[in-house]
Amino acid sequence: MKKKLAVLLAVSMVAVLAMTGCGGSGDADKKDAGDDTKQQVSDDANKDDTDKKGDAGDKKTFTVGFDAEYPPYGYMDDNGEYTGFDLELAEAVCEMEGWELVKKPINWDSKDHELNSGSIDCIWNGFTMNGREDDYTFSVPYVDNSQVIVVAENSGIKTLADLNGKTVGVQAASAALELLESEEEGGQKALADTFAALNQFADYNTAFVELQAGALDALAIDIGVAKYQINSRGEGYMILEEELNKEQYAVGFKKGNQELCDTINADLQKLANDGTVAKLAEKYEIADMVSLKAE
Repeated sequence: MKKKLAVLLAVSMVAVLAMTGCGGSGDADKKDAGDDTKQQVSDDANKDDTDKKGDAGDKKTFTVGFDAEYPPYGYMDDNGEYTGFDLELAEAVCEMEGWELVKKPINWDSKDHELNSGSIDCIWNGFTMNGREDDYTFSVPYVDNSQVIVVAENSGIKTLADLNGKTVGVQAASAALELLESEEEGGQKALADTFAALNQFADYNTAFVELQAGALDALAIDIGVAKYQINSRGEGYMILEEELNKEQYAVGFKKGNQELCDTINADLQKLANDGTVAKLAEKYEIADMVSLKAE
């Protein structure tokens, strides 16, 4: 009797354990399933956030490389903001296209590397196209420029011939430097050979300081920049009547980037037609130099 009772008790205990085991496994499965559901909801939410961020980040950027010390085309104003005729014109293009303008100050010596590496979309900053047509894809010209000589009013220098034996300053990698080093037709190497020295500077602000201090006798410079510098610095300087040459400014793109160039060309003409170009030219006092006119 005791043996039978022991067997029945053992069977009952096995059954209870079996039921408990099944119950525990079911709860764990439900918990795992619940965790999976919560994880899926979380993943879906993250995906939605990522998609939203992606949508917000789809706006095309247009990166302009410019010399930050080249007024009135590109420079830092009194509020610490980059501005200038070229940068405001680029901003107007971006507004038309729905692009975000990225203003990237560059070392002018490194402009080709910046462009060819893709870190900038274009060079837009009083960029001379003449003589560089084979190296870049250029927009339509929009400003007529000339290279001139600036001297102190009391220097006694009145003509280009008076530069014989003088120390002349110029910006490194500039059109003025290329002109003074060129032996081709229209080049001014013969004139430069008469100088005592041709000193190169990273920017014209520094060069003007040297001119004011008497370390330079003259500066070879774009006329628009010369006028801005003289107006902002007050009396004491003059531009020689004899010009070194005449040239044109255009937006420079990587060679072969015709599609982007065509887009900018079309927008520039629209901005000329609606009066934006003329308005900006008046603001920056280069109205007499702008060549891009309304059709």
